[in-house]
Amino acid sequence: MTVFSSEYHVGEDARKGGKGYTAAAVLCAVMLLALSLTTFFIGRKNAYEKDTVPSFEKALDEGRYTEALDIYRGIQDEVLKASPEEQDSNATRIRMLDEMENIVRTRVDALCDHIVSNRYILTASDINFLNSMRELTSSVVSERMYGICEDFLLGNIEKPVVMYFFEQLQPIGNFSATANPLLRELDYIETATGDVQTAEKALGTGDYISAVKKYTQVNENYDGFVGDYCDKRVKAIKAEMYEPMMSEGEHMIQTYKFYSAEKLFSDLATIFPEDEMIKGNLLTATSHTSEVREYRGPIEVICVRSLIADTDTAFAGRYHSNNTDLYLTVSEFEKILENLYSRDYVLVDPENLIEASDPTFLLERNLKVPKGKKPLVVVIENLQYNATAYNCGTCRRLVLNDEYQVCGEYINNAGETVVSRTAESIGILDTFVEKHPDFTYDGAKGIISVSGYEACFGYIVSQDEIDDRNNALSTANLTPVNPSAEEITYNRDRVTDIVNVLKDNGWKLASCTYNYIEDCRNTEKQILMDDTEKWLDQIGSLFGEVHMLVYPNGNYIYGTDDRAVYYKNNGFRIFFGGGATPYYTYGDNYLYLDRAMMSYKTLTRKAYEELFDYNEIIDSARTQNSGT
Repeated sequence: MTVFSSEYHVGEDARKGGKGYTAAAVLCAVMLLALSLTTFFIGRKNAYEKDTVPSFEKALDEGRYTEALDIYRGIQDEVLKASPEEQDSNATRIRMLDEMENIVRTRVDALCDHIVSNRYILTASDINFLNSMRELTSSVVSERMYGICEDFLLGNIEKPVVMYFFEQLQPIGNFSATANPLLRELDYIETATGDVQTAEKALGTGDYISAVKKYTQVNENYDGFVGDYCDKRVKAIKAEMYEPMMSEGEHMIQTYKFYSAEKLFSDLATIFPEDEMIKGNLLTATSHTSEVREYRGPIEVICVRSLIADTDTAFAGRYHSNNTDLYLTVSEFEKILENLYSRDYVLVDPENLIEASDPTFLLERNLKVPKGKKPLVVVIENLQYNATAYNCGTCRRLVLNDEYQVCGEYINNAGETVVSRTAESIGILDTFVEKHPDFTYDGAKGIISVSGYEACFGYIVSQDEIDDRNNALSTANLTPVNPSAEEITYNRDRVTDIVNVLKDNGWKLASCTYNYIEDCRNTEKQILMDDTEKWLDQIGSLFGEVHMLVYPNGNYIYGTDDRAVYYKNNGFRIFFGGGATPYYTYGDNYLYLDRAMMSYKTLTRKAYEELFDYNEIIDSARTQNSGT
């Protein structure tokens, strides 16, 4: 081992003095030199990049405009001459050009703003800067000239200001090449301002269709600046409107608003004539519409309370109650709908009878319905789910299922919790429309009125309700509740979710007073005012704007009464009283309709014979268990 090791080291020493060692040393020297040169050139490049823009800005500050322009043009030439392999370097140069352009733009914009805002007179130094920086200043000034003409067209600036702006800038350099044509068009621009502003106002309200139509109309009448501007706006609006309008129209179809969808897709088809998706959606909508006519006859309004979802609890259970006569069963409501459909009734929205955009007065509107159909309004009364009705087999609250459909929840006679769309009139009507889309005119469903003294949709949504709820639970021999503030907040969120789904599916919401005042006509104004404030605060805050009031028991207040005026001043414009026969009238800033109450006690009324056959309606569960 010792001998081998010695020979090995001798061999290494010999190689160090040979050609291999010399080549390695040379290679290392070359690499070191290359690294040094690379570092040197990178350093020079970084210094060059670091110093160029500040040098440009300093030249501007000191009025050395020719030098500043040479710096800019030098970099610009380097960009133009660069090979594809110099992409990284070119990106840096382009960034430097952008920085220099922005420095000039900031200075030009400041001068232009000064002219517009303060009637500023350009100094010799200002003119020298604008004139000397050539293409850098002329491009910005040209943009500002077009911009001020756009502002004039949109009504954001007065004509004398425009004239003064051009007066200051037109004589400088080659600015006249842009200024003179625009000055010649100012009168045409002024003529078009009204129509253009109408188009922009429509766009501001989200009415894309009207905006495009108006801009297209203006574009047909003007060339030059106005025509170019309109063409640009039409292209921009079309790009902006397509997806939201398509989404809106498809949602209309999904929610049975076929007449609205037909109009929307017809308008879209004129704007996008080659679009196949629009053509397909238009065909779907028109296949569910028919000829519409104005209707001037009676308007039938039927009203139901919560439905009896569990007939065993209502009629055979140990909690059987005589109050079941106040409610329809699920089966009875379903059969009423079938009878009404077979007799050519169609659901309508009573808000289509009025134009109420001005809070101080209301305009009458003629109701439109499909030819051969008769209008029907469905009101669900006081859907707060008071605990004393539980032993009638009604639901205890509304819930949303996994498909975001509104369902009723109840506890059946066996003590099991049941969730079903067909446990309450909302889901039953929704389901019926799904089977018979022509039962609704443009997606209208019904009106849901809620009080609030005990709950809203079965949820305690205010501390105020707890005592009333517990009193009702005690009467029903049920356990009292004491929800925390967090639980109440949770309940409010659940109600809001349900409200959003209801509105989205064509349902409208109404008040029936906070305390469900049984005789509003003989109640003092201050009591009604206090009651309304509570409703608006606790229930209205969840519902959003509500324009309808359903008088409990039909005991309405005459529209000229000071108490009714108070209601109108708080946003209520449509009022429902009570009456077995259809009746409606317009009053001073309001619409009044009678509603026919549907309950087991009233189904035999002669006035209802035109609506349904009583013998087909009555649920056999009532008679089968009548002796228990």
